[in-house]
Amino acid sequence: MANQQLFLGIDCGTQGTKALILDATSGQVLGHGSAAHTMISGADGRREQDTVQWLDAFTQATHQALASASVDGQAILGLSVSGQQHGLVLLDDQGQVLRPAKLWCDTESTPQNDRLLAHLGGESGSLERLGVVIAPGYTVSKLLWTREHYPQLFNRIASILLPHDFLNHWLTGRHCSEYGDASGTGYFNVRSRQWDVQLLQHIDPSGRLQSALPQLIEAHQPVGRILPAVAAHLGINPDAVVASGGGDNMMGAIGTGNIQPGVITMSLGSSGTVYAYAAEPAVSAQPSVATFCSSSGGWLPLICTMNLTNATGVMRELLELDIEAFNALVAAAPIGAEGVCMLPFLNGERVPALPHATGSLFGLTTTNLTRANLCRAVVEGTTFGLRYGLDLLRANGLEAQSIRLIGGGSKSPIWRQIVADIMDTTVICTEQSEAAALGAAIQAAWCHSGSPDSLADLCERCVKLDPVSETRPIAEHVAASQKAYECYQQYVATL
Repeated sequence: MANQQLFLGIDCGTQGTKALILDATSGQVLGHGSAAHTMISGADGRREQDTVQWLDAFTQATHQALASASVDGQAILGLSVSGQQHGLVLLDDQGQVLRPAKLWCDTESTPQNDRLLAHLGGESGSLERLGVVIAPGYTVSKLLWTREHYPQLFNRIASILLPHDFLNHWLTGRHCSEYGDASGTGYFNVRSRQWDVQLLQHIDPSGRLQSALPQLIEAHQPVGRILPAVAAHLGINPDAVVASGGGDNMMGAIGTGNIQPGVITMSLGSSGTVYAYAAEPAVSAQPSVATFCSSSGGWLPLICTMNLTNATGVMRELLELDIEAFNALVAAAPIGAEGVCMLPFLNGERVPALPHATGSLFGLTTTNLTRANLCRAVVEGTTFGLRYGLDLLRANGLEAQSIRLIGGGSKSPIWRQIVADIMDTTVICTEQSEAAALGAAIQAAWCHSGSPDSLADLCERCVKLDPVSETRPIAEHVAASQKAYECYQQYVATL
């Protein structure tokens, strides 16, 4: 296969790192690899990770992907990194990591976020100034938290990086950031596509944070060449170009071909996300809609729920069910679970905006409290949160003919039918469920081509839909799902 063009896509997520080898000539994925991460959890909502784990997992997943593809790493022309958004990695002037990375799901900095939001003039002030409403998961409150809890360490900060920026720094030695991932920091203006330096000055008047900011680069620009020692360590070509990479949602958009209006991507992962491409930064008046920049040159209005497969996983553990048994019980219960409704806000919730909420079950009676109804209620409850978010996006002018479904939950046929019925829209899965790793590999090929116009051709060739997974809404299901959704809304209103 002399005309193969091989690219490595990496997705560094919360639970682990995935690697994938793409042949951009044929559009085929040739190999996969993965390695797990563990979380440092503590009271007050602390959720952190040791960055050394990311580097080890990156290496392990890459070696595995190369072996499973049976390709020579010297043939890799380029690579790109997708990373979990909002995390904070701090380096000193020697490039050493100062403390574990605070993650998107960390809520320990909620008091700092509340004070910063008040400083910005509340939700409307934040929207007007930044184009997004800062939330506790965003990076900005983590900086203030670090200053207040680790003042000595704060004084040694020389570089502020997001998880994917940190991996790019490890690969190339350069400190830079890309507009899509930068949009989730809370110190970036999504309309003007520039850092909000004044907000960092407010946190630390010394100017230290401003000088620690990475340089912004366009999505199609390379960070640089991979460092020779890292190339040898990974077993890949030292001339490989490292593309800009981006946040996992931005890379998931590319990996589902969501680079022009009309497509919605919905991810059923630990958290749930719904997003769609927009050519203009039409900032929604709804604080829950984050109008991030995309990593394909436009914008990516997005909603994110904090509870999805983490909630279904807890229910499975409680009832001691494997995934097949769980899905069978979900399918056995009627739509609306005979009146059992779960608000699955186990981590608090971002959409609907209820950061201090906890999970609750409503409507229980002696006859409807069954295993099947509990299983159905947790799947419906998490999906209702996505419907709530989709309605916000639709109110902001979003139109879509179909929903492209990704993430672990998308592998379940019953869950696909529930999504189709609740959203009243046809859903289809992409062949590659690892959409963020695929998007990263496509972006690496785009960067390597040197042509800003080639992204659409690459997506056309490399993003394949799985016709077997196509699921259409069923009219009577839609009506029953709508009634159940209205009950959910009434219960949410009581919070």
